[in-house]
Amino acid sequence: MSASQAARPYLRIKTTQLRVRSRMVLLLMRWLLRPWLGHLLSGSHKRLAKVQLRMAAQRCRDTKGLAFEYGIIGKVPGHCIGELGDTDRPVLLYLHGGAFVLPAAPPVHGAAVADLCHALNSSGFLLDYRLAPLNRFPAALDDCEQAYRALLERGFPAERIMLAGESAGANLLLGLLQRIRKAGLPMPCGAAAVSPATEMGRIHAPPSRARLRLRDPILPAAALHRIDPLYAGGEDASNPELSPLYMDCHDLPPIYLLATDGEILADDTLLLAARMHAAGVELRVDLWPALPHAFPLFGAVFPEAREARRDIVAFFRDTLERATQ
Repeated sequence: MSASQAARPYLRIKTTQLRVRSRMVLLLMRWLLRPWLGHLLSGSHKRLAKVQLRMAAQRCRDTKGLAFEYGIIGKVPGHCIGELGDTDRPVLLYLHGGAFVLPAAPPVHGAAVADLCHALNSSGFLLDYRLAPLNRFPAALDDCEQAYRALLERGFPAERIMLAGESAGANLLLGLLQRIRKAGLPMPCGAAAVSPATEMGRIHAPPSRARLRLRDPILPAAALHRIDPLYAGGEDASNPELSPLYMDCHDLPPIYLLATDGEILADDTLLLAARMHAAGVELRVDLWPALPHAFPLFGAVFPEAREARRDIVAFFRDTLERATQ
């Protein structure tokens, strides 16, 4: 174990050798996906609306045999996965990413959540929170809080509720944990945040944003300047509900953070992890090599994504078992 790892006992450096296919997909993402995302974020509201509609119109074809329907829980809509009427089973509340401006993509987010729910023998709710720029902060976070409250009101005990999300959804997850604590609500059994965006006020920092700006296969660093005005509007971006890097990290449930050393948000994860560890949070962090931002979503493309999902499942199985003893 290196001195760096010894100083951070919660951190596990993955040493997986990427397959040739994975490396080729990374090149294609860098050539095609990153320019497209930069073009989208720099475009008009009308362009965003068209993409939102196209993404929402897609269907999830790989539901692992689970029911997959659009419905309303409490006062918020989303994709209901499995049997949400069975409150004896665990439930996964999933907060999707998409730079706060894109909806869940059913073939990607829906399939990933269904896969997790199938492995955990749980139901799931893929929340359809309100999107920027039509609905700016705190609309999306308000929806996340309402969804959590609705699951409690439906009869799910907090110790059987799991929270997960990636990218912007992981940002919302960390904001939701702050809301739960502030309201005095019972905490979920655990939370898994994949590639969270934790600093909304600075494009150039944390340092990995500048250092990896040419290497990141998906995220266009220069286009990040558009996300803050689109989502936060005139709100102070140092607000911990917007920038969880500055949140009070005490009294949180077990947390699993996952990122890669090739994404510009790597230090968003590592700096927050250090603060959580200092606050005594039960914490585990996995740092993968070279893979793209939020890669566990891409199970059909990256074999490594399936291993990462198994790690997430193992984390939740452990936290569920200990929370219900």
